[in-house]
Amino acid sequence: MFKRTKEYESLSDKSYKCGGVTTVVSMPLVLISFVLFLMPRSTYGYVEDAYLLEHRKASANNTYAVIFDAGSTGSRVHVFCFDQNLNLVPVGNDLELFAQVKPGLSAYASDPQLAANSLLSLLKKAEAVVPQELRFKTPVRVGATAGLRSLEGNASERILQAVRDLLRSKSALKSQADWVTVIDGTQEGSFQWVTINYLLGNLGKQYSKTVGVVDLGGGSVQMAYAISKSAAAKAPRISDGEDPHVKNTYLRGKKYYLYVHSYLRYGLLAARVEILKVTNTSGNPCVMSGYRGSYKYGGKEYEAFAPPSGSSMKKCRRVAFKALKVNDSCTHMKCTFGGVWNGGGGKGQKNFFVASYFFDKAVEAGFVNPNATIAVVRPVDFRYAAKCACRTKLRDAKSTYPRVEEGNLPYLCMDLVYQLTLLVDGFALDPWQEITLVKQVKYQGHLVEAAWPLGSAIDVISFLT
Repeated sequence: MFKRTKEYESLSDKSYKCGGVTTVVSMPLVLISFVLFLMPRSTYGYVEDAYLLEHRKASANNTYAVIFDAGSTGSRVHVFCFDQNLNLVPVGNDLELFAQVKPGLSAYASDPQLAANSLLSLLKKAEAVVPQELRFKTPVRVGATAGLRSLEGNASERILQAVRDLLRSKSALKSQADWVTVIDGTQEGSFQWVTINYLLGNLGKQYSKTVGVVDLGGGSVQMAYAISKSAAAKAPRISDGEDPHVKNTYLRGKKYYLYVHSYLRYGLLAARVEILKVTNTSGNPCVMSGYRGSYKYGGKEYEAFAPPSGSSMKKCRRVAFKALKVNDSCTHMKCTFGGVWNGGGGKGQKNFFVASYFFDKAVEAGFVNPNATIAVVRPVDFRYAAKCACRTKLRDAKSTYPRVEEGNLPYLCMDLVYQLTLLVDGFALDPWQEITLVKQVKYQGHLVEAAWPLGSAIDVISFLT
């Protein structure tokens, strides 16, 4: 039988089990109370005030940052607190405040004010954990990603302006117009790389000791890893308006040459459109058997239905391969897909941490524990999972995959095949190479979300200080 140790016993437990203990415990309390009663107020008041003063000094030396991640599927807020050495310190019981709402800003394309108002509940939660005396100097950034980038006309800018107006009129936090923006692909990818390597304690080490990152969002996918100085010097020239291939960054006393590329329209949700376009109005072998309907994305609808023969992993692989444009002409020595330079490879690419939808779909497909925060898998695991999903008929899907939202069930075969194709054909990973799926990273005993906002927070705090 389990027996509680004395350190977990309550006072009432002790009183119940041995009546004399009450006197033993309570007598010192009586004596302490009597001494405090006789002690001059100024004496113990000074001790109390000194403690509060020291606590306030420690808090005053801390810096907060509030980062909104306005993604294609939802909006999320992260609140971080740093000490003078740029180490994370707790926000309440955790190392960050994290909250989210759905849908994302892009779902309100025709109503900018409604889009801005969707952030209000998150803003209130964020402000509540920032000490009142620090709010006026606490930066708040809103980074919109691929979802807003895909909107047509001036819809994106109208939403961003409504958010700027909201922060100016409803928030006590420090905001600037250029802190509310659509972040470009290189920013998103580099912030994600900074986040994961910061949490792993790799910043300040040689580039070969860092890990590469693939972040699969809803609208875009980013790849980032550190390369050598000589490889950076060989980076191909870019055309006007293109994101640079290599970003120079100085972190924890070390200069890094960071290869970053963001593939717009190849996030998981946007890629569904690209895959459906391949077969156009005919049946698509990536759509689960038994489904006939339409897929909505970016304000448009696309027909989605399986062919009479049903879904097929092999046929879907060919469609996904074509959608990725793997065979597009490559004018560089090495390319990923779509004719994009791959950074040249190297030691910074030997260990890959793969985030966002890769983790989520692995959990939904059943080959990663839903309670895990990190899991080591191989690309071939997505193949096995895709094979099962593509054999499943829609009528059986809900019972087979209870973790998948109903609206996503018809596309589970497609999603898993796409992820396999992206890793193996797009990024040329060996099917048996170990990769780390990451959702949260343990840092100082706490679990921290492995997302780009922490990298953005480090960037803005470094800028202000």
